[in-house]
Amino acid sequence: MIGRMTGAATRGLMVALLIATPALLLPGVASDSTQITVLVAFLAAFLTFVEYNSSFPSIVEFRDAPPFNRLRFASLAVTVLLLSLILKGQTESSLLTSGLTSLGLIIGNASDFPFSPVRLVVLMLPADADAALVSSVRTAAGIAYFVSLIAMTAFFVLVRVMGWPARQGAFNVWVNLPLFDPTTGGDVVERLQRDARINIVLGFLLPFVIPAVVKATADLIDPISLQNPQTVIWTLSAWAFLPASMIMRGIAMGRVAEMIGEKRRRTYASAEAEDGFQAA
Repeated sequence: MIGRMTGAATRGLMVALLIATPALLLPGVASDSTQITVLVAFLAAFLTFVEYNSSFPSIVEFRDAPPFNRLRFASLAVTVLLLSLILKGQTESSLLTSGLTSLGLIIGNASDFPFSPVRLVVLMLPADADAALVSSVRTAAGIAYFVSLIAMTAFFVLVRVMGWPARQGAFNVWVNLPLFDPTTGGDVVERLQRDARINIVLGFLLPFVIPAVVKATADLIDPISLQNPQTVIWTLSAWAFLPASMIMRGIAMGRVAEMIGEKRRRTYASAEAEDGFQAA
């Protein structure tokens, strides 16, 4: 119990620190913005603590199948940290921020080709946007998308090469998929495979669809303003993280379906062998 509570408190603290990172690193943050950030950080930390301190799952998937959630959290944390340091370097330059900015420029320019997600994010900006803003958004989008690609590749290797989650021991579907009801809707394997395909397709399309939707609705509603550094950080972090998270979830659910199918085949084969032995 003490170990579970300590782990839950540590996770809550890390989530709070993640949310507070831009406000801690960026200079000249308004006091009202800081107060809202602190409130959101405390709320997120409390919800994380309650979720992981409970013996029964509620909404967090793959809670007992590390390092799925750790990898997702690490990718988001690295994205937020890198973008915060790059934008901080625009007013308070240092050797670290200059190096990250140069790396971001290289990645952003390399990713900014026709019909790429980064190009669509740049086109989302108003036609009269300042050149410095365009370069800053391109750099941030390139870094965010690059980190998400690394996270997805790492998880794919973890599943296909290292055999996640079988290497962790027994896999409890109810604990790790609390929102999935295996008793309704037909065959479990087919439902998991269908949900896996849907998540992967949506995760692939979202980086392209989101900027297009924002650009198409700019004339009807006020578009997202990327003048504020914190807005840039959270908007582009979510733009890159959410699709990557959906793809990783799809890969994970596909793997669970594969494990259930394999267990069924072994059970059927064992039953047939036993029946054959009794008949003999």
